[in-house]
Amino acid sequence: MNDGWEMYDTMFSTLKFSNDTVINWDGKSRNGYDTYGGGRGTIIYGSEGSVFVDRGKYILYDRNGKMIKDNKSSSNEAGTALGGGGDMTTAHVVNFFDAIRGKSKLDSPIADGVVSQALVHYSNIAYRIDKGFDVDEVTGKMYDRDAMKLWKRDYEPGWEPTV
Repeated sequence: MNDGWEMYDTMFSTLKFSNDTVINWDGKSRNGYDTYGGGRGTIIYGSEGSVFVDRGKYILYDRNGKMIKDNKSSSNEAGTALGGGGDMTTAHVVNFFDAIRGKSKLDSPIADGVVSQALVHYSNIAYRIDKGFDVDEVTGKMYDRDAMKLWKRDYEPGWEPTV
């Protein structure tokens, strides 16, 4: 089906850390089946608990399965449409711009977002090279030549960033 998506819609990834912490990430971005009490979404199993996230809600559980917190959207989020949208998405964007304007602190600090997105990128890269690899926990550099080949972006001539 040609639905505008470039990647698969379902992935399970295991991330192991040096302090014996393990995260199992089970993501379903376009799957139409209800999973974990919701439609498409992600559940993250950590050593201290788990969280289910989709565009309409998140539910946080402790390690015994007791719900600690839930937050549900009061409007209709974008579901499986490209681009997102809805009051939860809008709240994040408004918070970001208010932080730039000095009106509030970021609800989700950029440094935290960088780490969480890197984990998703590592999972995608491992899938594409069909093997796991080690990562420097301080710098985030991958210790694998095949993986590092994918840790870049090809820019159109004249649009390459300079640092």
